[in-house]
Amino acid sequence: MLARRGSRDYGSILLGSAGESSLKQRVRIQTLLTASIVAANVFGALVAAALAAVGIPEPTVFTAELWWVNFIAVPVYIVAAFVIGIGWGTLVGVRVLRWAIRDETPSKRDARRTMRLPWRLSLVQGLLWAGATVMLTIMYGVLDPQLIPKTLFVVGLSGVVVVAISYLFIEFTLRPVVAELISAGFHRRKRSGVMSRSVVSWIAGSAIPVIGILLVVAFGVARDETSKLDLFVGVTVLALTALFTGLLLTLLSSMSITGPIRSVREGMNRVQAGRLDADLVVYDGTELGDLQVGFNAMVSGLRERERMRDLFGRHVGREVAEAALASNPELGGSERVAAALFVDVIGSTTLAAERRPTEVVEILNKFFAVIVREVEAQDGLVNKFEGDAVLAIFGAPIELADAAGAALAAARRIVAGLADEVPELNAGVGVGFGSVVAGNVGAIERFEYTVIGDPVNESARLSELAKRDPSRPLAAGRAVDAAAAGEARHWERMETLTLRGRTAETVVYAAMPAGAAGSADRAQPTR
Repeated sequence: MLARRGSRDYGSILLGSAGESSLKQRVRIQTLLTASIVAANVFGALVAAALAAVGIPEPTVFTAELWWVNFIAVPVYIVAAFVIGIGWGTLVGVRVLRWAIRDETPSKRDARRTMRLPWRLSLVQGLLWAGATVMLTIMYGVLDPQLIPKTLFVVGLSGVVVVAISYLFIEFTLRPVVAELISAGFHRRKRSGVMSRSVVSWIAGSAIPVIGILLVVAFGVARDETSKLDLFVGVTVLALTALFTGLLLTLLSSMSITGPIRSVREGMNRVQAGRLDADLVVYDGTELGDLQVGFNAMVSGLRERERMRDLFGRHVGREVAEAALASNPELGGSERVAAALFVDVIGSTTLAAERRPTEVVEILNKFFAVIVREVEAQDGLVNKFEGDAVLAIFGAPIELADAAGAALAAARRIVAGLADEVPELNAGVGVGFGSVVAGNVGAIERFEYTVIGDPVNESARLSELAKRDPSRPLAAGRAVDAAAAGEARHWERMETLTLRGRTAETVVYAAMPAGAAGSADRAQPTR
């Protein structure tokens, strides 16, 4: 889905944005088409008048015998050509763009006809100017045969200019329609599109005026009546015509090139700012459209990569994900001093038997949310969810200055958070501390980051013991001894015993009840 953008979705503010209504877009396109065709023909008429009157003054068309051609035939044809051209062009355009007017999905035939529409509309203008060339050449030639080459050149040159300008204008105006076709999968790539535009601009803006200058010079040399002043004026007018016509066509051609490039540049700026919703409207069927398509493919890949990165981080933890992306992960691990925190639900079997599965899942999600929040608040890593139990690590893979203190603080906050937010569940919480091996375990095709060592087993056994009084998490004496004084004061020694599955004795500490830590501080200010 296209993201919200400004008003240059199609490379120009004149074409509006991709988010406007179809009715408004149709009105805009029809208005621009009519205005561009009228402007091109007006410009062509002015060029013809300038060439006939000043550019090639001899032989002149302003004689008494030609009054009916100049003041009756020419005006009538101009008016008729404008009416026929606009009416014919509108009829052709409406017929070809019927699918867009009705908001229908275009067929392959619709796409083919729409892609050819700029040439068809330009052909309409070409036929009208060709008719004018034939008609005026005959009318002027009947009365003065010397006017035949002049008329052919003047009207013909003007017609070519009109056709070239019309084509570039029409192609520019139809960008929103072409964008719909491309989005529907009808991306007809014209490999020589940019070159074709450049060649059209060169022919109409430079080649034909230069040929005209050569012809004026040739006519001047062949006619004794032509003075040096007439020759100078003719060459000057043609040169000025080439100058302004070439400039106009170059601007139109460059707009068709800079529009797509500008849209890609603006899209790159949005991506650089962290916005990966920067899909571009692809409205060009040439190599420049391939550039826009390539940009969209790149942004889509970045979005997919970011999504996978986010999912990866959610599955294995942000720190593990960052470490894996920063280097080539390998099997094996390294010895670290870390704290392990184990949380195990009490009565999960009873809960599953008494409640619906959806309720059980909802309660467990709230339970896990509290644990993840408190562990991450202390810079720990939720290493794995084991059914209704959770293992969290402090000090791996990111080293912590006080890993034991962070784990102890997280244990206390988890118990308090569960009591407030998930009263339906109780859990035993245990904390172990010591040397572990942290790294990737499994096969090269599939492995996971984990920690292995006695502190992990110790924390699991302490969580079982803590189920006797789930309001007080338990910790190994090594964890409390390693913690900073600020956290250690919240724990008191309970007993010494041998936990299940272990041979060495464990000094067990329990979190002090709320308010008791302050009394302990007053009784024993320093540790």
